[in-house]
Amino acid sequence: MSSPKAAAKVASKPAKSAAKPAAKAAPRAKPVDAIAVEPNPSAAATRLAAEIERGLADGRSDVLTAAALHALMGAACKAYAAQVEAGNPVAALSARTSVTPTEVMITASGLLRAANLAVFELGMWQSWTGR
Repeated sequence: MSSPKAAAKVASKPAKSAAKPAAKAAPRAKPVDAIAVEPNPSAAATRLAAEIERGLADGRSDVLTAAALHALMGAACKAYAAQVEAGNPVAALSARTSVTPTEVMITASGLLRAANLAVFELGMWQSWTGR
């Protein structure tokens, strides 16, 4: 609107009522803020990890959508970094993990590519920080 007078004129007009009811819209996904928060996120994450593992064991490589995988990978990266930054040098994987070295390399390569980083930059950062 270009003037307060024009805005007042538009605001004073009564709203038109719809002649026919609107078609029922498809249900929409809840925004992240509207999803119920699990009282124990660690327990929920452990249950989710087990469910993902079962799906993969059943041969379902599509057990997660790309969007879900992005959300989980991002949250896991942030949670891990927060632990390390807080002085809790927790291992990224347990010593008794079922994750193979190939899976680690594929994931590490994907993370570096996603952040537009090269292995050289990782090496430099590790030498500067001692991590």
